[in-house]
Amino acid sequence: MTCACVCELLFVPGNVRCQDKVVKNCMKDGMIDDWDLFEKIIDYSYSKCLHTEPKYHPVLFSESPFNTKSKREKLVELMFEKYHVPAVYLCRNAVLAAFSCGRPTGLVIDSGAIHTSAIPVHDGYVIQSAIVKCPFGGNFISMQCKEFLAENNIDVTPHYMIDKKTIVKEKEKPVWIKKRTLPEVTDSWYNYMCNSVIQDFQHSVLQVSETPYDEKIVSTLPTSHYEFPNGYNQEFGNERFKIPEMLFDPSPNMGGSMLSMSHIVVTSAGMCDVDIRPTLYNNIVVTGGNSLIQGFPERLNRDLTARVPPSMRLKMISPNGSVERRFGAWIGGSIIASTGTFQQMWFSCQEYNEGGKGQIHTKCI
Repeated sequence: MTCACVCELLFVPGNVRCQDKVVKNCMKDGMIDDWDLFEKIIDYSYSKCLHTEPKYHPVLFSESPFNTKSKREKLVELMFEKYHVPAVYLCRNAVLAAFSCGRPTGLVIDSGAIHTSAIPVHDGYVIQSAIVKCPFGGNFISMQCKEFLAENNIDVTPHYMIDKKTIVKEKEKPVWIKKRTLPEVTDSWYNYMCNSVIQDFQHSVLQVSETPYDEKIVSTLPTSHYEFPNGYNQEFGNERFKIPEMLFDPSPNMGGSMLSMSHIVVTSAGMCDVDIRPTLYNNIVVTGGNSLIQGFPERLNRDLTARVPPSMRLKMISPNGSVERRFGAWIGGSIIASTGTFQQMWFSCQEYNEGGKGQIHTKCI
């Protein structure tokens, strides 16, 4: 069971008007924040996606390693009291991502929308005291792309507004016709659609250079062509390497106050017991949607090779498929929940009734 951004748009037949509905996210910093919206997602999942009664199936939830005890207890109480599920289990998403690659022990580099974290996992358990986090993620890169497009007067027009367009020559002013009947949408919906264009630009154009950013070197590399929904098109060169470079070298813009990708990995491993460090370095798992930027794993591997002691054997595991890397926790959850040994680990309704919701912390560490 996963939670994502939900679009609550309701169009009335014959009247293309949005009924005061907005695009919301029930999550904040990887944890449930809006419980009413979360319940709507659960209701929709059971009725429209799973087509089943919750009382017949146990539920496995992935959770952030930063999740609080109160939120865990509230989730358990909700699932047992409202949905009457037979059993529940909460598992850290880093553990599931490691299991998706067949590794019970490893150092998981999770680069998502909000932040990038280095999370050590040992025998299926997160070493909480050694987690290192950097506030740079996909949202930060999207913000950098948005600023770059605004500085260069490149208009970001969402798809739903365009009726027809004429493909113009490179860097020429776009020629397009606006739809005659457009729904009166909220600002959140408009911003959501604009962000989807920026994210497509981000995934299609950006690339991490193999070596630290050098304008002379990247200027010799091939450019990337991109066409916006309104017909404007351009070749992008240096800037497509410069924008994601801050992930690996934030010092020029942040005054040295932020840690780079390789730095958080080495710092996290250094906070773990010396006996397990070789195993962690030999099982570095890369996951998260932001890691899909072209060249991300290769650059991280290069930077780590320069930082990791020569006595350590470095091995990076990054699934080639975008689905495997983006939804590593979901894949890991499907694997672990189907094993025979896992069936005795469920937190059952009977245990909940006898010991209360606080027992979830001893059952799901």
